[in-house]
Amino acid sequence: MDAATQTLTWTSVAAKASRAAALLGMACAAQAQGTAASGAQVFRCPGPPVLYTDALSAQEARDRGCRTIEGAPITIVQSVRPRPAPPAASGATVAAASRPADARIDPAAQRARDADARRILGEELRKEEERLAELHKAYNNGEPERRADERNFQRYLDRVAEMKAGITRKEADIAALKRELAKLGP
Repeated sequence: MDAATQTLTWTSVAAKASRAAALLGMACAAQAQGTAASGAQVFRCPGPPVLYTDALSAQEARDRGCRTIEGAPITIVQSVRPRPAPPAASGATVAAASRPADARIDPAAQRARDADARRILGEELRKEEERLAELHKAYNNGEPERRADERNFQRYLDRVAEMKAGITRKEADIAALKRELAKLGP
């Protein structure tokens, strides 16, 4: 591209930009005149949710204790409405709908799974009951033997409280295991 063509190109670009700026300025001026001509005032009304509105008359705004906002740009941000939740369905219906009918579990396989679950829960229950018996033995009806590092009586009391809390937790665990076993049936 020679120098004359390049100068002509830059001149036309500058002219187009100048025209665009002039049009934009005239549009802004027209909008400002339209707002001023219509006399629309924006009011800031006090309240738990502060309200910015142009729908009140000057008298209504004064009655509500609103102040006029002049020259300050106001930005309105609309929130996105949440989508409605799908209708609630029972867990069995959802699970059945998510797998095809031919994917049903064989009754013999289900019985084997239930038997395994009963066996595992039974073993856990037995272990927890043994641990509870050990804790009861160490607790000694609230008077466990003092250890050498417990010269301070408060340390001893803290250990007794921890032991009692541990026994309570074990009893709750055993009750939960028994409930699970009861759900599985005989």
